[in-house]
Amino acid sequence: MAPRANWKGFLRLSLVTCPVALYPATSESEKISFNQLNRQTGHRIKYLKVDADTGDEVPNEDIVKGYELDKGQYIEVTKDELEEIALESTRTIEIDEFVDKPDIDPRYLIRPYYLRPDGKVGHDAFAVIRETIREMDKVAIGRVVLTNREHIIALEPLDKGLVGTLLRYPYEVRSEQEYFDEIQDVKVTKDMLDLARHIVNQKAGRFEPEKFEDHYETALIDLINQKRAGKPITPKERPASTNVVDLMEALRRSVGKEAAPTKAAAKSGKKPRKASSGQKEMLMPIEGKKPKEAAAKKPAAKPQRKSA
Repeated sequence: MAPRANWKGFLRLSLVTCPVALYPATSESEKISFNQLNRQTGHRIKYLKVDADTGDEVPNEDIVKGYELDKGQYIEVTKDELEEIALESTRTIEIDEFVDKPDIDPRYLIRPYYLRPDGKVGHDAFAVIRETIREMDKVAIGRVVLTNREHIIALEPLDKGLVGTLLRYPYEVRSEQEYFDEIQDVKVTKDMLDLARHIVNQKAGRFEPEKFEDHYETALIDLINQKRAGKPITPKERPASTNVVDLMEALRRSVGKEAAPTKAAAKSGKKPRKASSGQKEMLMPIEGKKPKEAAAKKPAAKPQRKSA
């Protein structure tokens, strides 16, 4: 089942309008998550909303928003007052301009969404807007209100739909100067650059997301499976830290280090193993045979992650 839309409204380019729905393009639900527990009882920790001075629990209907002017002094703002200042972008994504994609600084990118027609009407208008953006090879810039705040959104064609990426405002992006000013000016020699380029060429490839595996997620799954099976947990050896004394020597050794796996792969004729789509490892099943019995029967089998 597809996730519910985060937003529904209209997409408008001048006088061309169509109803659309906005859906999250990413998900964190597949990752391992933890609950906080009381070490003494094993029960989950529950958070309550309490009055900071009295300590009494406050029901949701008595909780309002407030902006702090001075310490302990607040201006109360009601839900009705917030709705009164609702912008047009609350219900409509108005395309304001078209820009070249390289012009968008990556620091301004927040998160992606999928945009598609909402319902059976408006598909023709949606297609006109989508194909115009595709034909012009541009990114459409508009505004949309999500989570009670207005965001800039950049729209690009993807297959039959659009990808909308939320963008930050300039005041949300910190200047690099406060971090980079103290970096020393270092002269890099041609020999160093030549060796570094050689390393880059040995590592050159195409970006294929399916090749990458979340190693930390896999380690968490292994840890939980071992604990459920009653196996002792042995800490892994941490890699030793090394100080680079001779940079040129480190570069030369790096060239040799990267060349060795390449030659070995060429001799075997095998392509590097790709991680399959998504994390396939799965926690041991809760129902059925006990973990120890299952592990004894299939010691070499990897636990599989069930699809949603």
